[in-house]
Amino acid sequence: MKRQVKNLGIPVIVLGEERVESAMNWKELLEAADRAGGNNDFTNNEIHQTDLCALPFSSGTTGMSKGVMLTHRNLVANLCSTLFNVGPELVGQVTTLGLIPFFHIYGITGICCATLRNKGKVVVMNRFELRTFLNALIKQEVTFAPIVPPIILALVKNPIVDEFDLSKLKLRAVMTAAAPLAPELLAAFEKKFPDVQVQEAYGLTEHSCITLTHGDPAKPNDISKKNSVGFILPNLEIKFIDPETGRSLPKNTPGEICVRSQCVMQGYFKNEEETSRTIDKNGWLHTGDIGYIDDDGDVFIVDRIKELIKYKGFQVAPAELEAILLSHPSVEDAAVVPLPDEEAGEIPAACVVINKNSKESEQDIINFVASNVANYKKVRALQFVDTIPKSPSGKILRRYGFPFLVVRFEGSGTPSSAFYGLECMKSEVIL
Repeated sequence: MKRQVKNLGIPVIVLGEERVESAMNWKELLEAADRAGGNNDFTNNEIHQTDLCALPFSSGTTGMSKGVMLTHRNLVANLCSTLFNVGPELVGQVTTLGLIPFFHIYGITGICCATLRNKGKVVVMNRFELRTFLNALIKQEVTFAPIVPPIILALVKNPIVDEFDLSKLKLRAVMTAAAPLAPELLAAFEKKFPDVQVQEAYGLTEHSCITLTHGDPAKPNDISKKNSVGFILPNLEIKFIDPETGRSLPKNTPGEICVRSQCVMQGYFKNEEETSRTIDKNGWLHTGDIGYIDDDGDVFIVDRIKELIKYKGFQVAPAELEAILLSHPSVEDAAVVPLPDEEAGEIPAACVVINKNSKESEQDIINFVASNVANYKKVRALQFVDTIPKSPSGKILRRYGFPFLVVRFEGSGTPSSAFYGLECMKSEVIL
């Protein structure tokens, strides 16, 4: 974080006892304020809707994080749209789990501000630990838990969950966002927690948080289809375009999602070039996500434009392959990335966290995926790793790269090898 803000001229405040050069310590700052007392003559500046209110940083899953300039109007407009279906009977009745970091837009807008706006209670957790998490759900009688797919994965596959009496849960719904939720993982969660509704949503920091939602604004009693990220919120315009031509696309045709509303950020802090790439002259925010809308108004996300793998001219979505990998009972986590290939351009390659008691080999997992996809979507290289690098919101950090040593036999019979990735979590040779 210090590296990110170094050249932006932003004050840095550090929590805890750690001392960082050129940064203020939070405790010392509070003590200085107490010593100053009420003697300071603070100027009562008028606050405008267009004034900067927050500067969260984007996730930076495929590149460097950027400061996102959000105004008071941006955040209020987002809350007005996202809370459209909260009736008076729910005011003061919702207890929300505050697990997502509040420096993340999902945490500050989608959890903290949204709950407090309706007089609810936020149960704040410092960090995720499964036993602490389950204890908090039961003892604090949490009714709504915004979480991310890795937590759903833990709830489904981790044996620690079996230590708890799940009948004591008051949980009525979980909302998952920030990263794709595999269909097989959703089905497994619903089987284990049949009384908990799973709400999938879609949003981004540049749009002040939630953009698509579980409930249909036009039909109050309707909810989105499974594996859909929901319907378009009130006061928003959404279109799907061909990323190459900019042409708007019809229903049921995948294209880049663009959104226009009062929630769209002012821009990236001190980065006009990236701002102009993201927000066009007509005010459309280009999300970089590929998706489509069906005949009923449900929106489905396919993948990120930058993350699509180009195999011999075909586009392969890593999220689709990751969902299939996670459906294997021995796979605990997985990430799919493109691997440079002289003949195909790129090939799908997978890093897999395998259960320590499993007996499957890498080739077994490759064969499992192959039996569930078209030929061009097959995983062509795979290795077992200890961990998958992820952001605090659960997104796979593909920009860190993944280690592969791929050995190929050329016409001469001489093996050639190529390294791909920046970090070695565990090394394996794939033939």
